[in-house]
Amino acid sequence: MTRISIDKDVCIGAGQCALTAPDLFTQDDDGYGELLPGTEDGTVGPLAGEAARVCPVQAITVT
Repeated sequence: MTRISIDKDVCIGAGQCALTAPDLFTQDDDGYGELLPGTEDGTVGPLAGEAARVCPVQAITVT
């Protein structure tokens, strides 16, 4: 099982996660990244890792 998390204290709202993996990430009303409901745990595709890689502040963790 893969777990995804976003460190809200680190996120700057660049939106790269939502652009890279729109099935996993969106942006909240303030523009910060957030996971779509039901995506915190489970099987995720390779785009989760790519979203973590492109995050300019490394706010996303995929384990």
